[in-house]
Amino acid sequence: MTQPFRTPTGGRIDRSTPIEFEFDGATYTGCAGDTLASALLANGIRSITTSVILGRPRGVTGSWADDATAQVGIAAPYSEPMVPATTVELCSGLVAHGVPGLGTLSPDVDTARYDALHHHPDILVVGAGAAGLMAALLAARAGLRVLLVDERGEAGGATPWAPWVTEAVAEFDAFDTTTRLTRTTAFGAYDDGFVLAVERRTDHLGLAAPQQVSRQRIHRIRARHTVVCAGAHERPIIFGNNDLPGVMLAGAAADFLHRYGVIVGTRAVVFTACDSAYETAFALAGAGVEVRAIVDVRTTLSNDLAEHAAALGISVRTDDAVVGALGTDALRGVRLRDGNSIECDTVLVSGGWNPAAHLWSQLRGTLTFDASAAAFLPTGGLPATDIAGAAAGMLTAGSCLADGRRAGLSAIRALGAVAPELRAIPHVGERTPAATEVFWRVAESDATTAFVDLQRDATVADVDRAIGAGMTSVEHVKRYTTIGTAHDQGKTSGIVTSGLVAELLGVDVNDAGTTTFRPPYTPVSFAALAGRDRRDRYDPVRRTALHRWHTDHGAVFEDVGQWKRPRFYPRGGEDMASAVLRECADVRAGVGILDGSTLGVIDVAGRDAPAFLDMLYTNMMSTLPIGRIRYGVMCAPDGMVKDDGTVMRIADDRYTVYTTTGNAAAILDWMEEWHQTEWPQLQVFTTSLTDHVATFPVVGPRSRDVVGTVFTDLDVSNDAFGFMEWRDTTFDGVPVRIGRVSFSGELAFEVNVSAEYALDVWHALLDAGGPHRITPYGTETMHVLRAEKGYPIIGQDTDGTVTPHDLGMSWVVSKTKPDFIGKRSFARASNTDPLRKHFVGLLPTDASTVLPEGSQIVAHSVDSTLPPPPVPMLGHVTSSYRSAALGRPFALALLQGGHDLVGTRVSVPVGDRLVEVEVTSPVLVDPEGTRRDG
Repeated sequence: MTQPFRTPTGGRIDRSTPIEFEFDGATYTGCAGDTLASALLANGIRSITTSVILGRPRGVTGSWADDATAQVGIAAPYSEPMVPATTVELCSGLVAHGVPGLGTLSPDVDTARYDALHHHPDILVVGAGAAGLMAALLAARAGLRVLLVDERGEAGGATPWAPWVTEAVAEFDAFDTTTRLTRTTAFGAYDDGFVLAVERRTDHLGLAAPQQVSRQRIHRIRARHTVVCAGAHERPIIFGNNDLPGVMLAGAAADFLHRYGVIVGTRAVVFTACDSAYETAFALAGAGVEVRAIVDVRTTLSNDLAEHAAALGISVRTDDAVVGALGTDALRGVRLRDGNSIECDTVLVSGGWNPAAHLWSQLRGTLTFDASAAAFLPTGGLPATDIAGAAAGMLTAGSCLADGRRAGLSAIRALGAVAPELRAIPHVGERTPAATEVFWRVAESDATTAFVDLQRDATVADVDRAIGAGMTSVEHVKRYTTIGTAHDQGKTSGIVTSGLVAELLGVDVNDAGTTTFRPPYTPVSFAALAGRDRRDRYDPVRRTALHRWHTDHGAVFEDVGQWKRPRFYPRGGEDMASAVLRECADVRAGVGILDGSTLGVIDVAGRDAPAFLDMLYTNMMSTLPIGRIRYGVMCAPDGMVKDDGTVMRIADDRYTVYTTTGNAAAILDWMEEWHQTEWPQLQVFTTSLTDHVATFPVVGPRSRDVVGTVFTDLDVSNDAFGFMEWRDTTFDGVPVRIGRVSFSGELAFEVNVSAEYALDVWHALLDAGGPHRITPYGTETMHVLRAEKGYPIIGQDTDGTVTPHDLGMSWVVSKTKPDFIGKRSFARASNTDPLRKHFVGLLPTDASTVLPEGSQIVAHSVDSTLPPPPVPMLGHVTSSYRSAALGRPFALALLQGGHDLVGTRVSVPVGDRLVEVEVTSPVLVDPEGTRRDG
């Protein structure tokens, strides 16, 4: 298949290797080395998609990451919902389609690999153009470890074909201390020399099954010194209908010609405020393109440019401007300021160049507008960072080399290395200086069709409207208009917006400033950031020491935090409801055993451990005697419950703290945060023991018999072993610690042993419980048992807005402690409001309905109908179960003013009906607590 817009020769592509691909359902042919954009242009495809808001046709406007329009979705051989066609390298089997700035996620699981590597170079050089190559080569000659990264497939920046590039790359690659990464974009720069980069690893391989290799790789780089040589982005000039397919950056057209042998049109008009666009005009004319005119906003230009244009027969119109592009679906001409029109199929625009100083700015480097350069340039300095070449405002090849030499020597000296002899690098001649006049937009254009951000469909009129609404900051205008928030992050629109804001406000451009440059510099897929941390690796599966036993005995598991916990143990085809009712009845009537090894266990030790825990908990822990256990609650600074659990005092200077399963890591982090940031003077040490300790609650009226049989040296009578006490014993010489703690209201003992001996102790307890028909039970039964006693679960019965008082646990808040986290918040009027939501029980009056958890609670309705909307919501159901002990369903809830509503009735919508429920105390089983001691 012919490619009508491909030149007969030239470019960096491999013409001997044709590649067939599919776009929008049609099949085309490109060449190895093409991007999808260059291959489409070679085939004459100019309209790629439509705009996201207005639905206007959009084509290709740039040649790389600066393109703001040509968004495509990839369906094969890999899936990518939205990516610029200019950065998609053509590969075998590529199937793509245009997307209007809104991609669609594939329903199929991505089987590709995503890897990560770590690097610790002496010097990181970002960008392998003239400046970057020079800086990297000098550092390599100095014997330093150098990492050179560049986002394109080959080094050399704008001129990869230059002979000196080949020689410089060969010398650099020959060092043992150097690494060069191609197709790798440095997208984020952070403190202490940390830089993140993403490498594309499959597009260029032409693989039919890219899942066989890593598709993308994240490089985590910690460099002693960084040199940013990221080049520059060409800036457009804003005029009417400038979004039509066929309107393109002049430098992009030159790039398509020189890299890919593609002419972007047959009849072109060049619209410029910058000398560099003339080079594009001359190159295109040499390739057979009819350059119908160069429209230059400046009044004068150099004799060399004028003479060269005349020699090529190109008309130059100075002191003129393109007011509007003509056409509907594609460009067919332009209208000039003087009213004349020129027929053309391409407009190549250049308003100057913006240094790609994004990484510099991410590191909080300053940018200052330089009128002579017509650009914001990096100024000042940054620790362990240099910026050079076009990224620093040097826009000619020779000046970039000189600036790269300066930056390279600066880095070498900063690291205390010896600067090498400056052996000559192959000569690079000066190119025409990029003399530019500051020119943001054509004032005579229709502001409603003069597009500033082509991806967001934002126009000059939108900027003007933002300023009229009082948005005088560029940051505010960005958010009002959404300019610069799309995939290209304002690479072509951001600085223009600064200029427009300055012009419309009548202030200096430097005073208007720029928006904040933030990572990522270019879009990075979530899959790449996740790397191999997906599925089980994303949230690691944790198993207790008894996991195999549980699976062998038919346990059905649930995920609690990262743990696999047995939820119930079905027998004879039982469903969960039947199994849980059986387990609950067995525990209440006899004895049950639970694997509670997932509870958080934290050792808190040190001279100041008592004072430390007093500040963390709402109640006193310093007064807890050795050998005793105390229930405690932790609150956040706002007074809301954060976690609860029990605390054992082991010695004057040591405690064992038990947390909820899901909060184990968070509470350890919480302790460390307060210790390190607020109370560093305290001598206290916190250590997680969660994975080291197995915990088995033995629960029920016959639990004393079981524990006493296994641990014969232990007196388990009430008189000798009281509630909330702990005792040390042994099992075959292995230390065991047992606590009298109950999360069910029944007589209970918690057996704690080193995890390596867990299975032996578990078997011993089961054997001892055999005569009493001991029942292993899971988390669902545990939840029912605790709910029957009104014990809340933090995170299920609380939601971050619940205080201990709301839970009916004012007793757990010390009235004598001078301070603890959250204390001051309890004095707030909102925290003592009687209409706060309180923790209550609910009993459906039909004694049969299980209220769905999360159901809303509304006022009682006599006729069982809802009032007209909006219906006031009084609270919601937090826990709901069937109860063997009660012989009926019950629920727990947070209810507005609930403490005062006990004994009244409210309603709960369930499906299409209202269920009447009675409000009760949350304690529904054994409210007197007589079962606790057996």
